[in-house]
Amino acid sequence: MSYYDDFIEFAAAVPRYQSILGLDLGTKTIGVAVSDTLWSIATPRVTIKRKKFGLDADALDVIIKSTNAGGIVLGLPMNMDGSEGPRCQATRAFVRNLAARCDLPIGYWDERLSSVAAERAMLEADMSRAKRAVAIDHVAASYILQGALDRMGNLP
Repeated sequence: MSYYDDFIEFAAAVPRYQSILGLDLGTKTIGVAVSDTLWSIATPRVTIKRKKFGLDADALDVIIKSTNAGGIVLGLPMNMDGSEGPRCQATRAFVRNLAARCDLPIGYWDERLSSVAAERAMLEADMSRAKRAVAIDHVAASYILQGALDRMGNLP
């Protein structure tokens, strides 16, 4: 299918009653979260160590198939002033390449402060520094996905 800059168009393109993947794309890792089929809860799933695009896409494909995902939401790392910097460009390039291999609708979600919120939640849960380092990416992906799910739940 395609990727959507307009979140409402993305939401309309995702088939009902299929899970949605949330991705937090970093330079070294990809955090992955998955929703339930009713689009109410995002659950942290796994962190993929990035290698090269083909291997990263293969790893995502396994998760897509195992979760019967109907769409993908990627965090778009906007600058605090709302502008797009080099990390946004890298994310958009990743999405273009992924869309060429994957027939699912792909949408963007503003991920500003998702890692900060994830870190804060893990600190409140009294997680050790080592455990936080392992979990931060897929917990951040769940914050990204949960924001998108909440928005989808409030669409007309």
